[in-house]
Amino acid sequence: PNPFNPNTTISYQLPKATQVSLKVFDVLGNEVAILVNEYKQPGVYQTSFSINKNGESANLPSGIYFAQLRAENTVQTIKMILLK
Repeated sequence: PNPFNPNTTISYQLPKATQVSLKVFDVLGNEVAILVNEYKQPGVYQTSFSINKNGESANLPSGIYFAQLRAENTVQTIKMILLK
């Protein structure tokens, strides 16, 4: 859901097996997190993004973030809003 705090779930579907990369960037283009970076079989997947790491804050300020999915020749980007 948008906005989110402190975590959200990102869903995606793959029509065929491929290398998948799912990363989160801040509004300046800095990489904030790597959620997925592996070879995946066809199917529907869900990945969680949390601003908390091992019970500690990842020090992400409120703002706009982008989740970018790369799979084969496809790139999809979604906007996420973090409100604290």
